[in-house]
Amino acid sequence: MTEPQHGDRRHSPGPSLYPIGFAAGVACILVGLIINPMVIVPIGVVIAVVCGFLWARDATKEFRGEPVAAIEPERGGPRESTDAPAIPPDRGEAAMPEPDPGERFPRNRFLEGATLGFGAVIGGLVTVPAVGFMIVPAFKGQGYPKVDLGPLDNFTPGQWFVTKFFMHPEAGEVSHRTAYIRNNGQLNGKPSFTIISNRCAHLGCPVQPNGPVQDNQKKDINLPKGQRITMIPAIPAGGYGCPCHGGQYDVEGNRVSGPPVRALDRYDFAIVDGHLILGTPYSVSHVKGEGKDALIYKYKLTGPGEHVDGWEQILYPLQPPH
Repeated sequence: MTEPQHGDRRHSPGPSLYPIGFAAGVACILVGLIINPMVIVPIGVVIAVVCGFLWARDATKEFRGEPVAAIEPERGGPRESTDAPAIPPDRGEAAMPEPDPGERFPRNRFLEGATLGFGAVIGGLVTVPAVGFMIVPAFKGQGYPKVDLGPLDNFTPGQWFVTKFFMHPEAGEVSHRTAYIRNNGQLNGKPSFTIISNRCAHLGCPVQPNGPVQDNQKKDINLPKGQRITMIPAIPAGGYGCPCHGGQYDVEGNRVSGPPVRALDRYDFAIVDGHLILGTPYSVSHVKGEGKDALIYKYKLTGPGEHVDGWEQILYPLQPPH
């Protein structure tokens, strides 16, 4: 029995894990765009690039002249001999024609490579704009804008103010925010302020001062670009309380009792041309001291009810961009 003739048919390449790794890298990039673009996306890019390079390198071995392992079919049983005598080598024909010395890159391989290349370019031109229109708008305009709270002269040193403002004046009341602000005086020759968010660290309800609020001394300040600041003097001698679930905080925002898991959030600030500029909010585990001498244990902004220190912090997933 003679062996089956395969002719010029190419053998299928062996199995490879590179396509799986490449797909995993792309999936990691897409998930990272939602969860944490700064950490997960670079990891996915590295995985996709490395596996994609190795996959392309493995798939182009034949083009680069490297030997490709061929998988031969199994042939069982002993071969049967034939009675026909072997043809002498000087009388037989060549098994295959001799290659053309001038053809270094066969036409079929060139067409195959060109087709794959143009297909990849066309796929990129079609896919990238579509993916961009789906993903980019979710990341545009993210973060917190800088808010002008008016001249420093409006903030009497040592006095607390319930300060209301618009995070995005063009959006109207939906961007209305409230912070408790105290001018601490000078620290190392620079103004010092305590700016505490009124968002409860339990479930986000607005906390209230545990003390008199002097509504009769309210001041409304109109600033450019539609910004309107409302300042109401307050005396939070008993700190702050949450009317929703009874969370209690001291005057520096430290949790005193109730369900909150940490201190009240705070805001960064800057002084520009004599105006107090509100910056990015951040979370606080606790505060030691008071006023300009306070030592603040500062963390990246997290949602209400989430721990920022201790072993409990590992129970919460990475935060999406906001």
